[in-house]
Amino acid sequence: MADPMKIRATAKDGVADVRVLMAHEMETGQRKDAAGKVIPAWNITEVTARLNGTPVLKAHWGPAISKNPYLQFKVKGAKAGDKISITWVDNRGDTRTDEATVG
Repeated sequence: MADPMKIRATAKDGVADVRVLMAHEMETGQRKDAAGKVIPAWNITEVTARLNGTPVLKAHWGPAISKNPYLQFKVKGAKAGDKISITWVDNRGDTRTDEATVG
């Protein structure tokens, strides 16, 4: 299982600013190792964000996203104390979900 995501969410005037740092290698499938063999593709394919269980963002990613990707977005209607959860799924079927409280 991958390392936990770092999630920061702050609310101001009914809008939450959410910042997420995900730990993932994000291999493209185009690099070669020292022996000249292609390193298999391994990347996040889908990211979902939920505010108190309600989906607010869904993104489909591919191999062009960098290692340890950073995502920032805003959510209307959020207030301090609400829960933001982020889930990613990669092309190997691995998944990770982490949650933070809006401050």
